[in-house]
Amino acid sequence: MKHMTEFRQPDLSRALMEAIKRSCHKPLRIMEVCGSHTMAIFRHGLKSLLPPQIELISGPGCPVCVTAPQEIEQAISIAAQPGVIMTSFGDMLKVPGTSGSLAELRAQGADVRLVYSPLDALALAQERPQQKVVFYGIGFETTAPTIAATILAAKHAGVDNFSVLSAHKLIPPAMEALLDDAEVRLDGFLCPGHVSVIIGAQAYEFVSSTYHKPAVIAGFEPVDILDSILRLVKQHEAGQARVEIQYQRAVTQEGNIKAQQLMQEVFEVTDAAWRGLGLIPGSGLKIRPKWAKYDARSYWDIAIPPIPEPKGCICGQVLRGVNKPPECKLFGSACTPESPVGPCMVSSEGSCAAYYKYQGNLL
Repeated sequence: MKHMTEFRQPDLSRALMEAIKRSCHKPLRIMEVCGSHTMAIFRHGLKSLLPPQIELISGPGCPVCVTAPQEIEQAISIAAQPGVIMTSFGDMLKVPGTSGSLAELRAQGADVRLVYSPLDALALAQERPQQKVVFYGIGFETTAPTIAATILAAKHAGVDNFSVLSAHKLIPPAMEALLDDAEVRLDGFLCPGHVSVIIGAQAYEFVSSTYHKPAVIAGFEPVDILDSILRLVKQHEAGQARVEIQYQRAVTQEGNIKAQQLMQEVFEVTDAAWRGLGLIPGSGLKIRPKWAKYDARSYWDIAIPPIPEPKGCICGQVLRGVNKPPECKLFGSACTPESPVGPCMVSSEGSCAAYYKYQGNLL
C-alpha cells in the first residue's frame, strides 16, 4: 500500500495542477497563514508550478517572527536577573533584540536553555528548587493548551519556582486585522492546519460571512496544498465565499474542545502587540489572576516601550504580505541565517528563511 501511495502522489499532484490551470481565469491573491505551509510550498517548488494569475503570499503564521520586539526585550531582561533559568524553544533564543539575543546573553554567562516542551522546563524547576525557572511561552493556539496543562501540572506537583512568560497570539484576530488593512489585498486564505485542529473551522466563519472571502483549511502535503488552492480557485471563479476543510483527517468544525477548555481555564484573552501588525485587540493570551503564581510578570514587572524594527529590516512588511523578502535591501547580504537582522530570517518557519533556502525552487 505504501508503494501505491508513492506512485499516486505525483499523478494526483499533476492532475490537481492541471485542474487549477483549467479553472483559474481571474487574478487570485492567496495568503497562507501558516509558516509550515510556507516552508512546504517552497520546499516542493509549488509557486513555480501555478499559473501566473495565482499569487501566494506568506502571512503572519510564524510565531517567532510575530513576537513583538518589546516582548523579546522583556524576556532578555528577565533572563538577566540573578537566580533565573530562562527556557524556551530553540528559534526564540536566536532572535536579535536591541540588546542582543537570549543566545548572546547565555554566552555572557546567563542560564538560558533550549527545551523541547514546557514539561522539560517544569522538570528542571523540580530539579533546581533554589532557582526560578521561567518558560518563555510563544506560539499560537497550537502550543497554548500544552502550556496551560503544564501550569496545572505545576500546581498538582506543588512546584513553586516555575513560571511562564506568556507571549501567545491568536490567529483569527490577526486575519481580521489583515482583512481590514487597505494596504493588504487578499482574495482568500489557506488557513493553518495545526491551529485549526484546536480551534476548528468555526473560528474562521467571519472570513466568509463578514468579509465575503473564501477560506480553506489545508493539510501539509503537496497534494493537500494543491487541492486547497483548487478549492479556493473554484470558489473565487464562482463568486462564492465559504470555509472549507480540506484537512479532514485532522480538523473538525468545532475543534478540540478539551484543549479549548484547558486554554480557557488558565488563560484569558487580551490585546497583544504583533511585529508588523501593531496592537491587535483580543489577539493575545495572558495568564488569569487565579494562576498569577505561575505568571512570570507577577515576579518581574519589566515594562518595555515599543521598539522599532532594526534599521533597514522590512520583516514587519513581509509578515503583512505587503512586501516579499527579496525586496528587502538586507536580504541575502547583511541578513542571512548565519547573521540574521530580523526574526523572519531566524525562524525555520520564517518567510525570509524560506526564500533564502529554497530560492532555486522559485525558477
